[in-house]
Amino acid sequence: MYHEHPLRILRYSAKNIWLLIFPLIRGLNAFLQDANRFVSWVRGAWFDIAILGAILIFGLIRWYCSRIKLTEDSIVHFDGVIVRLRTDMPYKNLSTVTAERPFYLLPMRGVRMKCDTSAGIFNSTDMKLLVSEKVCAEIMTHVPDIKADKRINGLPKPNLLSVILFSIFFSSGFSGTVYIVALMFKGGDIAREMITASINRITEETTKHMGRLIMKIPGAVIGVGVFFIAAWTLSFLVNILRYARFGFECDPACMKIRCGIFHRREYRISTSHINYADMRQNLIMKLLGAVTVNISCAGYGSNKRHLPVLLPIKREKTIGRELEKTGIYRVAPNQFRPALTGWLNYVYIPIWVLVLLIPAHRMISYVMPQFYDLSSFFALMFSIPAVWTFFVKCAAFATSGVAICDDVMIIRCCKFTSFHTVTAARSKLVKIELEQTVFQKLGRRCTISFWFEGEEHRKFRVKGLHSRDVNKIAEALDYDVNTLI
Repeated sequence: MYHEHPLRILRYSAKNIWLLIFPLIRGLNAFLQDANRFVSWVRGAWFDIAILGAILIFGLIRWYCSRIKLTEDSIVHFDGVIVRLRTDMPYKNLSTVTAERPFYLLPMRGVRMKCDTSAGIFNSTDMKLLVSEKVCAEIMTHVPDIKADKRINGLPKPNLLSVILFSIFFSSGFSGTVYIVALMFKGGDIAREMITASINRITEETTKHMGRLIMKIPGAVIGVGVFFIAAWTLSFLVNILRYARFGFECDPACMKIRCGIFHRREYRISTSHINYADMRQNLIMKLLGAVTVNISCAGYGSNKRHLPVLLPIKREKTIGRELEKTGIYRVAPNQFRPALTGWLNYVYIPIWVLVLLIPAHRMISYVMPQFYDLSSFFALMFSIPAVWTFFVKCAAFATSGVAICDDVMIIRCCKFTSFHTVTAARSKLVKIELEQTVFQKLGRRCTISFWFEGEEHRKFRVKGLHSRDVNKIAEALDYDVNTLI
C-alpha cells in the first residue's frame, strides 16, 4: 500500500475552506461592536485556530484514507472516509499514463499522475494522483513500457526547428492576430481622418473642443493591436516551452512521448488504443508539403491547451512506413473524389460573403455618405478573409476524398481553414452519416461523415461526393444506404 504525496493534504483541506467564513464573521463582529477591537479579537482567537485545525485534520484524514495498491494485474485506488470508493484499473485497459513534473513540485519531489482508459466521456481523467518520485517510479514499473528488443528504429526525429515552426503555426490566433493588428493600425488612421473631416464640415469651434478626443483614437486602436501581438507572442513562447525537448520512441505495443522544459511530461500510450491518426495542415503548410501528425487516444491531448501531437512540423514525404507498425498507416491516393458539380458545396459561403459586401458597402455609402471611407475600409478588410477562405475551399475541393485499402481508411477533408488527413483501421469506425439537400439530390451528390471511437465525439465530413461513389464506400464498409440515396 502507498499513500499519495503529503502535499495532497493541502488539496483535501482546500475543499473545506468555506469553513473560514465563521472566523471571518466573528472578526467582523468584533471590530464593529467592540471599541477595544484587537483585544476582543485575540481573546477569541482560539475559535479561529480550532477552525483552521479542523480543516487541516479533515485534509489529513482524507489523505490517510487515500491509498494506492499495485497488484499483478491492476492499479487500485481507495478513497473516501465515510463513503469508501475503490477504483480498480487493469493495466491492459490503460490507454495513457501521464507523469507530470511541474517546476514548483520539483523541490518537494512530487509528481502528478493521470491514468486514462477508453471509458468515460468529455475527455475526463479516470484517475488523478499526486505521488512522490519513489511511488511514481514504482507505478511505472507496472505500466506497459517499451521493450528494448522490439524497439522500432528509423522513426522521424523532431528537432528544435520543427518545434518552433509548430509553435508559430499553432499558437492561438496567429493569422487572426496579424489581421486584427492590420485592422487596428489602419482603421485608427481612417477613423481619425473620417471623423476629423466630418467635424470640420460642422464648425471650427467643435473641432477645437473635440480635437483632443480625436487624437486619442489611433493610440487606443494601436494599443489594442499591441495587445493582440503580445497575446500571440505569449502563446508562442508558452508553446515553445511546452513542446521543447520533444521526443518519442515506440515498439509495436507501446509509445513513449516526452516534452516540456519547466513542466516536464511523460506519456505512455498503448498503441492498440489509438483511435486514428490525424495529419493536420493549413494552406501554407499544404503548399510547402509540411504536416503535423496528431493522434486520438484517451488521455493524450485531452486538455484543450495541449494538442495530441505525435510529430511536430515534418515534410509529408519524410514520414515513412515505420509508423505503420504502431497502427499509424501511410496515406494512399484518393479512390473517391468530390464530383465536379460539388465545387459549390465548398465555396458557396465565401462567394456569398464577397457578393454581399459590395451592395452592403454601396447601401451604407448612399444612406450615410459621411461613412464612405470607413465603409470602404471595412468592406476591404472583410473581403480579405473571404478571399483567403475561397482559396482554402478550392484547395479542399481539389484534395478531399476517401480511400479504403484493405482494413485501412484514409479520409481527406477540411474543417474551417484546416486540412485533415485521417488514417484509421476500419475496426475503429463507429458509424457513417449521410447528408443530402434537395439540390444535392437533384445533382446526385451527397455529404458523408465518418465517426470514430473516442471519448470526444468528432466527425470528418467529405462533401460533394457522387451518390454512386457513396454507395461504393458504404458497400466496402458493410453499410446499406441505398434506401437514402
